[in-house]
Amino acid sequence: METMGERIKQLIEKKGITQKNLAEKVGCTDAAISHYIKGDRIPRASVLTKIAIALDTTSDYLMEGVPTDVTDELGYAKKLIARNVSQMSKAEKREIINILMGDDNE
Repeated sequence: METMGERIKQLIEKKGITQKNLAEKVGCTDAAISHYIKGDRIPRASVLTKIAIALDTTSDYLMEGVPTDVTDELGYAKKLIARNVSQMSKAEKREIINILMGDDNE
């Protein structure tokens, strides 16, 4: 499973900026960004929000990997279902099938 640090690192690379550039945009040190990427530290909520804004994403995506667009949401939903299917009851599985089929009767 991907960590917050890995997501930050990927977004930094995607944007073509450095950790130092990100730190300047966020108003923290590049050492702090390095710690966040390594997973040694977790940023405070205010810093996390600034990182998300600087990387054109959401705090939810950085923290939990919650996708930011519809295409990614479908992939995320598939992963969640696949990860949890063995723990789901028959009724819960039926409920998901009904949602997918657009059947609101059950």
